[in-house]
Amino acid sequence: MGTGASVKKPSRTKLPAPNAIVGGTLIGILLLAAGTGALWTPYDPLKLSFREKLAAPSALHWLGTDEFGRDVLSRLMAGAATSVWISILTVTLAVVAGTLIGLFSGYMRGWTDRIIMAFNDALLAFPGILLALGLLAVVGANKYGIIVALGIAYTPSVARVVRGTVLSLREREFIAASRVMGNSEAFTMVRHILPNCIAPLTVLATSMFGYVLLAESALSFLGLGVPPPAPTWGNMLAGSRPYIGQAVWLGIFPGLAISLTLLGINLLGDAVRDRLDPRMRGSR
Repeated sequence: MGTGASVKKPSRTKLPAPNAIVGGTLIGILLLAAGTGALWTPYDPLKLSFREKLAAPSALHWLGTDEFGRDVLSRLMAGAATSVWISILTVTLAVVAGTLIGLFSGYMRGWTDRIIMAFNDALLAFPGILLALGLLAVVGANKYGIIVALGIAYTPSVARVVRGTVLSLREREFIAASRVMGNSEAFTMVRHILPNCIAPLTVLATSMFGYVLLAESALSFLGLGVPPPAPTWGNMLAGSRPYIGQAVWLGIFPGLAISLTLLGINLLGDAVRDRLDPRMRGSR
């Protein structure tokens, strides 16, 4: 005899996407190396030891030593701390400045929007790395000069994304209701429009972190980054060029660090986009 009770199907636990797992793991390793490198390294990354110069990887020096006998692993860890710190500050500067510009421009419209966007589009016409090179010639090649130069170079992209989001929300019913209630323009922008910009900003900031890290490495490779002897992945790559035939590890390990970090950021960025973008969720 049937009992009439319906049998519930067991719910299926949704597992994280493979790109989120792989990307999160790689970025976790980067952050662990950067955090550890800021506090402790196996050897002093600046200490010279000419008796051990160009030593191959061994139990004593896991990734070998460079032309001055400095431990490569220690310099990679210290370089990770420098690169992550510069990237975080640069992305923060670009996101804050770009959000304020895009929010004000998109909400006010009219001539204000046209003037701001004309200047913004003029900056967008320059490649980010080229604009940063020009700005570095003015502010100087140092850690904070890189942050300012790259922050200004990537601000127009953020402003463009935020402005597009604001334009799509500006005439919505809840914005009109806020005006009818007598709320000020500033309150409406901060309380009702800005929260709706968080999702696209999160996706953009994740991808921008990779662009900034690559740009910082490129500037350091060209000798316009953090001045030596402070280690960065870019200047480690640049220093390995004369010794690529006799000490190949000097170029392999910084190159792998940059490549794996960018891979992790791209995979994690895809996962964040799939999570926050409703159109992507519907297509999966």
